[in-house]
Amino acid sequence: RPCLVTPRAPPPRQARDSAGTGAMSAEEQSSAAEVAAEAVEEKAEDTEMKADGEEKAVEQDKSVETEEDAPADTRPKVAPGSVSINASDSTMNVVSSADTSMVMALTDGGWQYLIAGARSTAGVKAGRYLFEVRIVETLLRPEASRALPQRQLCRLGLTSASTSLFLGEADSESACFDCEGYYITAASRRKVCPKYGREVVLGLLVNLDASSPNANTVSLFANGARACDPQPIPEALLGKPLFPTVTFRNVSLQVNFGSAPMAKLPFTCTMISDAAAADVDIVQQPKPGDGVFEVIVPVGLPEQGYFDWVDAFLEKHPDYVELSDRKIVEWCTRSGLSRSKTPANSIDKPDMKFNVPSMDDSAIRRALSHLAATANRSFIVPELKANLLASNRQSLLKRFAMPKFKKVAVVVFGEPTAEFKTRTQELMVKDKKEQIESERKSKKVAAERLKLIEERKKKATEMLRRKREGEAAEEAKEEEPAKEPEEEIVVELTDEEKALWYRKSKTPDVHDSSIAKAYSEFSLPSVGEGFDEVRYEWQPEAVAATVLKEWQFAKKLTQRVDDLKPGEWFTTASAAWAKQLQEWRKTQAEWKDPKKRAALKEKQAEAKKKAAEEAKEKGLELEAEAETDAAMEVDPDTIDVMGLLDVADIGSGEPLFSNFGYEDWALVALRYELFLLVHSFKKD
Repeated sequence: RPCLVTPRAPPPRQARDSAGTGAMSAEEQSSAAEVAAEAVEEKAEDTEMKADGEEKAVEQDKSVETEEDAPADTRPKVAPGSVSINASDSTMNVVSSADTSMVMALTDGGWQYLIAGARSTAGVKAGRYLFEVRIVETLLRPEASRALPQRQLCRLGLTSASTSLFLGEADSESACFDCEGYYITAASRRKVCPKYGREVVLGLLVNLDASSPNANTVSLFANGARACDPQPIPEALLGKPLFPTVTFRNVSLQVNFGSAPMAKLPFTCTMISDAAAADVDIVQQPKPGDGVFEVIVPVGLPEQGYFDWVDAFLEKHPDYVELSDRKIVEWCTRSGLSRSKTPANSIDKPDMKFNVPSMDDSAIRRALSHLAATANRSFIVPELKANLLASNRQSLLKRFAMPKFKKVAVVVFGEPTAEFKTRTQELMVKDKKEQIESERKSKKVAAERLKLIEERKKKATEMLRRKREGEAAEEAKEEEPAKEPEEEIVVELTDEEKALWYRKSKTPDVHDSSIAKAYSEFSLPSVGEGFDEVRYEWQPEAVAATVLKEWQFAKKLTQRVDDLKPGEWFTTASAAWAKQLQEWRKTQAEWKDPKKRAALKEKQAEAKKKAAEEAKEKGLELEAEAETDAAMEVDPDTIDVMGLLDVADIGSGEPLFSNFGYEDWALVALRYELFLLVHSFKKD
């Protein structure tokens, strides 16, 4: 059995006496005081909750209970042990005992901020049945209270098989009670009972018996006493199997599905584990036929329907768990953490700016990847950029090296299937409708605001007129504005949009800077990397390879290369050019300075004389001697520039560039750099 003791935050160190190693620091004293205050507050809340529960129980005992004793039922019952918490239908942070009677969530390294959810294996579709929950432990996490509006959370309720595990969300098909005393559905949130804390047994009675006066209702009982009137089950849930579900954070729960209640009710009632087989649907935890679970590694190109394909896959295979940064961000947001309002970096790697160190440093991502390798589930890992790199794919496969996992690469390159194209057009129509609805709503709000301002101005003017004329003010009768019928939104795609294979998202799949650093290394997966199978979903391998090659070539024409490293030839030539340019600039400065010009001419004469002597030794003759050249007078405007042997001396000692300005030097440098660029490209 897994350990049933949830790790707690370490207690604050007590003040050391004079015989110890020293007094606590101010920071330690502050932390100790904070934890102590939290404990006192928690104890006070529990006392208040228990008192409220007992008071409410006394009041309810005085009322007449409308529920009756359950009649004897001789129908076949569900198989023993078939009703429990579904380990494969729980969030990844849920830890349970072997018989699932105890459930808790991970609470360290950032997990204390995330909500946990778990659903049972039995869905009630008829009859009247009970299940119970008791909070056996609450965890004090001071850091969680700073980032969350509600540090401890416990909700118990009902959901359909396909809805979210997070009870209380506005867009989910669920109905639940929370320990703050609220009954929450998608349409409302009402206070119906007092708060409840630790050691209170909360019983949820599901009544779907058509012959009962409380048919299609759910009731909450605390320690066996009715806590509230029967609450109606939302119409969206009626007619579907209703699965008992718990959503919690920083608490440990005892869950009881039967066969006997922990707190006796005023009437007899059957527990869910003893339900008639005809009244419930039992969901079997998925077990692969070949005894292994799949790890799907999708490989696709940016802006080519990658994440739309992943979403479509998850719709068809809801038992697969997605491991990605976008899901972690979604989980954090649904848990109540708020992000900065800066736009997301990309879908593949969204910005994690929750201002919580243990969340922003990606500790959750690392822990989740290790946790997944121990779970008996199938996973899909849609990391777009990482899955295109062979080294990252191999690192991923090492984490799922156990034989219970079958590693499958799914390649989605090129022209998609007709089914995917149809779905893409449906999504484009949906996006257009949402945009029109948003624009209409904004216009409507703006119009109502202007109308209200005009009415106030008109009313103020009328009151001022009556006051001047001495008339009595009449009470204005507010007329309810007539509801204008909303015009139906009709959206049609253009011919150009109908021809598109992929839809374009407002947020890029991968940021351009991230692509620029790695696109040349993108490759197709192979069995040699460690995959058990490589599937080509849209196009065969040969076509996919051509698509990748053409995509990479197109990127080379347009993508900036930030990590380009010049070769040895370019480095040497560029350094020599920089040195030569500096010497020429120095020569120009010396020529322009009258004091240094004479020295420059002497230097040039010496250089020519030396060159003549060296040439004579080698049997060569120069056209003129150094002394004669030094005395020559040359008109710079008449010389043949291309015939000069040395641009630093046109014959009279004057350099060719004696009158160069800043622009001339810039053009010279640019021309030579282009020369080096062309030749280094050829060499490298």
